[in-house]
Amino acid sequence: MFKSARVKLTLFYLAILVAFCLTLTFSFRVLFEHEYMRSNTAQRGEVRQLFVKGYNFGFGVPQPYVTFNDAQDDEASLVRSHLNHELLAINLAALAIGGILAYWFAGRTLDPIEAAHRAQARFAADASHELRTPLTNLKLENEVFLRQKHFSEPEARELITSNLEEVQRLEDLSANLLALTQYGSTPLKFTSFEVRKIVDGALKHVHKLAEAKRVGFKNEVAEQTIFGNHDSLEQLLAILLDNAIKYGPAKGTVTIGGKLEDGHYLLWVQDEGLGVSAHDLPHIFDRLYRGDKARSSKIGGYGLGLSLARAIATANNADIRAENTPHAGACLIVRLPIAK
Repeated sequence: MFKSARVKLTLFYLAILVAFCLTLTFSFRVLFEHEYMRSNTAQRGEVRQLFVKGYNFGFGVPQPYVTFNDAQDDEASLVRSHLNHELLAINLAALAIGGILAYWFAGRTLDPIEAAHRAQARFAADASHELRTPLTNLKLENEVFLRQKHFSEPEARELITSNLEEVQRLEDLSANLLALTQYGSTPLKFTSFEVRKIVDGALKHVHKLAEAKRVGFKNEVAEQTIFGNHDSLEQLLAILLDNAIKYGPAKGTVTIGGKLEDGHYLLWVQDEGLGVSAHDLPHIFDRLYRGDKARSSKIGGYGLGLSLARAIATANNADIRAENTPHAGACLIVRLPIAK
């Protein structure tokens, strides 16, 4: 599809180039011939006076006219011929070079569209797969339950609880998908605030999860006033903490650090888990990407958290990256703008 689109776009660019070349060539041809005739008239033409009768009540009025000899006519024809050949050669060279450049520029123009199309197709396929899993579970559980002739109240409660868990998963997926769209299209309102405010708020969000896994926190955040959207950055940090708790060991420690560097504020979250494989590291911020399937299948989720974190960072004019620590665990680093 994109190959044919590239050819069509190349032809469109060439059509514009042909129209431009023809207009320029025709204008140059007319102007050059006019100037040549005027110069030839002034330098080589023989100007005479001719009395034309029948004008001004019968009085003769002198009228100038120009005569050329055969040599001058041959020279003018030769100049026109040379000019036509040279203009034709220039136009052919321009079209050849323009065709190559048009094809290259068409490719450059379509590259981001093609990348977005591939990402959209991959995202639609992955999202449909992720949606199908909880829906299938709901359907199977209810079908099996309805086939029973007799069931007790505890069994019914267990089924309803399981259904609610699947519904919650669907709700979380829908909310994250909506948030991804929101952060990609809606501008945020920026203010200046202290880093510790989003740190305190994010810790409250993940308090129950950390308590259930008996994970502690080590706070190494240096005080600094940053510039961005408070709520979204608090959500970003909560995502990073949630990710560190899930992939870190039970009874482990999650480190939150921050410092001023090169006119920006670096805020990072580090866990004590196994880290990220070199193969997965460049892709962990992609939508619905989940590396190390054997390990991630035990964690749960959809692989939308870190992609949402990147969308939030981009919306706040910030950068986010991931790296492995020398000892163990992964470190997610956000580079935030500071308040002026």
